[in-house]
This record gives sequence, C-alpha cells and structure tokens, in this order.
Amino acid sequence: MTIKKADINYLKDIVKIEEKVFAHPWSIESIENLLKDRKSAVFVAVSDNEVCGYCGVNTILDEGYITNIAVLSDYRRQGIGNELLNTLCSFAKEKNLSFLTLEVRKSNTPAISLYKKYGFEQAGERKNYYTSPVENALLFTKYFN
Repeated sequence: MTIKKADINYLKDIVKIEEKVFAHPWSIESIENLLKDRKSAVFVAVSDNEVCGYCGVNTILDEGYITNIAVLSDYRRQGIGNELLNTLCSFAKEKNLSFLTLEVRKSNTPAISLYKKYGFEQAGERKNYYTSPVENALLFTKYFN
C-alpha cells in the first residue's frame, strides 16, 4: 500500500469511496473543487492498483481542517487509516500549520481511538451534526508547536 498526493485523475476513485463509505457522500462537484483548490490537499491510499482510501485537508492561513478520512470496508483494520492520518500530520508540519481539526461521529470509537493515538484531543461537541442517523459530532484538534 502506498499513499500518493491526489489530483483530478483520482476524482472517480474518490467519489466511489465517498458513495460506499458515507450515508451522505460529498458531491462530485465538491470533491472536484477540493482537488483543484490550491489551499487544499488530498491524498489517496493505493493497494494492488486500487484506490482503497483517501483523506483531505483544507488550509486557511496556518489552520488545517480535515475534510474526510475514508477507507473502503474490505481494506479496514490494515493500518490504512493510520497511514492517511500520519500523512495529514506530516503535511501539517511541512506547511507549518498550528493545528489540524475535524468532526467525528460520537459513536465512531475506532476513529476516535485513532485520533487520540495521534494526539488529537476533544475540543467540543456539535449537537445533531450528523443525519441518517441523527448524532452529535465530537470536535478533535491536534496542535503543533
């Protein structure tokens, strides 16, 4: 498995992952805009010539906002989410970002454990942030020196 910086050529692969992983996937237009935005970065995980996961981050000045981290179900529990998050943290350090932040479903204990492993701390909670099912989002943030 390798992690690569994504460009527009990965649009269809990322859309496929969004549709398989999320109840409310991002639109193709939103993903295309993310890939084209110079203030954003998207990375894909590739295993056996298949894009099996991806992650993205928007930057505003020295702030990093993680858009999504997603791994296809057949590839979970193989360290791919770990590698994607590690890539985002490395990117943040390279770009001298002061922090990375994200929202996660309150019930998503595997993701929460991963974020905590990387030093993210709960910074807040958004009531009824998610739908299908309705659920609160926990805000996690990691600060960099």
